[in-house]
Formats: sequence, structure tokens, C-alpha cells
Amino acid sequence: MNTKLQDFARNELKSNLALCTEAEQHFFKRMYAHGNLGSINDVVDNMPDEKLDRAMQQVERTMAKHE
Repeated sequence: MNTKLQDFARNELKSNLALCTEAEQHFFKRMYAHGNLGSINDVVDNMPDEKLDRAMQQVERTMAKHE
């Protein structure tokens, strides 16, 4: 994945995760942080690139439930 797409994906994840509940953010951290349950932005910044697409799909589905 090229750098611009990675940056876009990470920024989208951060924006959408900020709108999620604390419980939803905690679930995301458990899935992607590998034990580092720090800030959600740090989790997104440290995610492997190959996980970004799947994470975006999951967060988009979560956001759709909010509507």
C-alpha cells in the first residue's frame, strides 16, 4: 500500500474511532494493539499496514450502527 493511502487510512481510522464509545475503542485495541492498550491514536499509528483495510471495514460497520 502506498504511503498516501496508508496515511489516509490511519487518519480516517483515528477520526472515526474518536466517535466510537470507550467500549468499542477498547475492543479495537484488543484486536490490533497486541497488549499495548495505550491511546487509540498510538494503536492506529503502530498497526501493520496490511491490517488497515480490514480495520477500516470494521470501524465503518461500527459507525453504521451508530446511525
